[in-house]
Amino acid sequence: MIVILKHTVPGDGPEMEQLRAVAARYPDLELSLHTVPGALQTLSEVYVFGPTRQVPTAVFEDLPFVQKAFRVSSKYRIIGRHEGQAPTVGFEYRGLTFSQDNFHLFAGLCAVDNREHVEMTMAALQRAGLKTTRMGAYKPRTSPYDFQGLEAACLPYVFELAGKYGIEVIAMEVTHESHLEQIAAALDRAGDPTGVMVQIGTRNTQNFELLKQVGRQTRFPVLFKRGMGITLEESLNACEYVASNGNHRIVFCLRGMKTNLGDPHRNFVDFAHVPVVKRQTRLPVCVDPSHSVGKKVRAVDGLLDIQHALAQGVVAGANMALVDIHPRPGQALCDGPQALLLEELPGLLADLEICREAYRQRVASARHHRLAEAA
Repeated sequence: MIVILKHTVPGDGPEMEQLRAVAARYPDLELSLHTVPGALQTLSEVYVFGPTRQVPTAVFEDLPFVQKAFRVSSKYRIIGRHEGQAPTVGFEYRGLTFSQDNFHLFAGLCAVDNREHVEMTMAALQRAGLKTTRMGAYKPRTSPYDFQGLEAACLPYVFELAGKYGIEVIAMEVTHESHLEQIAAALDRAGDPTGVMVQIGTRNTQNFELLKQVGRQTRFPVLFKRGMGITLEESLNACEYVASNGNHRIVFCLRGMKTNLGDPHRNFVDFAHVPVVKRQTRLPVCVDPSHSVGKKVRAVDGLLDIQHALAQGVVAGANMALVDIHPRPGQALCDGPQALLLEELPGLLADLEICREAYRQRVASARHHRLAEAA
């Protein structure tokens, strides 16, 4: 059950005490407060967990500060989209808004290899007007003999250079709870010059203990990648682990799926699920064409396969994209064959603007025709 309040309330305020008093009349109920920033106002939602089937919604709705109470039919209790809730939500981080209504490009190094390449990349991002990037410090790999990332050793100069070049948010994968502590400590020592969106990689989608730890911390928002070999429902249920442990600032990322179909791409591109995830949840949706396609090849029309895959996601309404770029892909220690050159970034951005405008026009056209049909 979800209880929508008429205004924001503190977790230790009198309203929550009254809600807890009502819940105490019934066995084994637990309450969790969630603040939801909407388009016009910020609301508070209280999630009621436990055997709620026999609890009348009226016992909560009779309270003067309650707007509405309703039962949840979706299996995704927190990240799911439920009738009666604010239709769209999102979150603010480092002055940027992440929601189902906007778009951010996180272009950067799949794996940090040295300071020079980080600085060259961030300088190119600044010239392009971007404030977001990806920088892999911790890299789980299929083979134990492949490069595993520079880990905490690279964090000081990554954060220093981010501050120098105006990068506000860095997407960075973590594979162990200790990485959260290392990132936080390095940011503190650097004077908090940038922000980090911690990434749950596809190999850790069902590492439930890690998901709980990432969910319990609220300093960093979370980029949650779909599992490469499990269903969308299983991935969304895994994402619910993060939200149910307290962190609701989540972006869900589609990154392609493993199949037995083989080439032409590394993974089967699943970007047709962008509208599905937006319909089933209120999470912003990201796409990762670099890891879906896995190679830098050019189609006969002159566009890269990575650009075509990215366009599919953006025209379908994606809110964020991860793209591998590198100043010298031949020297990259991870996924160099799929990385775009820094000089290709302006063209990519121009193509993205065309795709984003196409999506806006599609939405406006559909709205126009629905209104015409209803008239």
